[in-house]
Amino acid sequence: MEKYDFMIIGGGMTGDSAIEGIRELDEKGSILLISAEANPPYNRPPLSKDLWKGKPLESIWRKSKYENTKILLNHKVEILDPEGKTIVDNYGNQYGYEKLLLATGGVNRRLPLEENEIIYYRTVEDFKKLKILSENKQKIGVIGMGFIGSEISAALAMNGVVVSVFDIGAGIGWNIFPAGLTEYLSEYFRKKNINVIPNVKVKDIEKRQNIYKITTESGITVDVDAVVAGIGIVPDVRLAEEIKLEVENGIKVDEFLQTTRPDIYAAGDVANFYNPLLGRRIRVEHSDNAKAMGKQAGRNMAGANERYDYLPFFYSDLFELGYEAVGQANSRFEIIEDWEKKYEKGVLYYLNEGRVSGIVLWNVWEKLDEARKVIGLPGPIIGSDLIGKISG
Repeated sequence: MEKYDFMIIGGGMTGDSAIEGIRELDEKGSILLISAEANPPYNRPPLSKDLWKGKPLESIWRKSKYENTKILLNHKVEILDPEGKTIVDNYGNQYGYEKLLLATGGVNRRLPLEENEIIYYRTVEDFKKLKILSENKQKIGVIGMGFIGSEISAALAMNGVVVSVFDIGAGIGWNIFPAGLTEYLSEYFRKKNINVIPNVKVKDIEKRQNIYKITTESGITVDVDAVVAGIGIVPDVRLAEEIKLEVENGIKVDEFLQTTRPDIYAAGDVANFYNPLLGRRIRVEHSDNAKAMGKQAGRNMAGANERYDYLPFFYSDLFELGYEAVGQANSRFEIIEDWEKKYEKGVLYYLNEGRVSGIVLWNVWEKLDEARKVIGLPGPIIGSDLIGKISG
């Protein structure tokens, strides 16, 4: 049986960043990274952004140093034995470890429908498939108007595809933005020749020959050549549950990213961690957190013993529009809108329980540090106090 000083389950950005963190403190310790994907670690944001604007596929690959590191692709961990500190993969091979990182990420939410070749968009293989379809198909249906659905809709439209996008919500970005901005974005997308169909639930997707008929519960039907869904993920906690780690909206970790077993760490999309700036536990599904948290987990596995207090950000590009956001931006919170030019440039402050929980910088750049300082302000906060706090 091969034994390793460090084992990482998950070959995404989190797992790769953990290697970087380990190597900052331990240049020689042996590392095994096990990935269910067929491809080596890569950056995910370009899959719905830069690759659709002409950037080459080769640009996504991570360039970490893999000396004394073994990477197993197309491998899945079937059994994790925390007492014996071993795992068994889907080929029956057994490996041992001293420190283990669960960077298992998430699995796609799926529609309660027959599969019918729906692309649940997440991986580089999904990108390759959708890119080929976009070059050969005239009409594509997109399910979801959240983060991924809105970006994919815009990317396809920019590449000449006729897009119809569906969601149970009120429009583009409805789960993040205030109603007025959602309405503005939905009209903006329509002007880009995207058929925005809000407030509907997809009832059926029927394939007839090479055509997919999308039918909503309200009776709307649209024929498309292909269907892609971007409806979020759920944390992949199977292994954690099997070995009785504490799980609640992800794998719960302490400030050092350790689980209830000190030799097992968790990071990235799958990890539920306490953020002192927000004063609450959160789970974040964005690349900035994957990189920062993965690196910190790696450092701590190598002995750093450093707290993870970072509040990550995320960003999006929608045609000529763009934004950066930090903290928790939720349309259900009280939202204070501070526009320099309405819906074109401004700052959105999200109030929850008397504190600023999140900030969206709409076409406002290089203000993330200022935003974090505002989030750190003690409550109670009155909405009018926030006007002008951050200027463009």
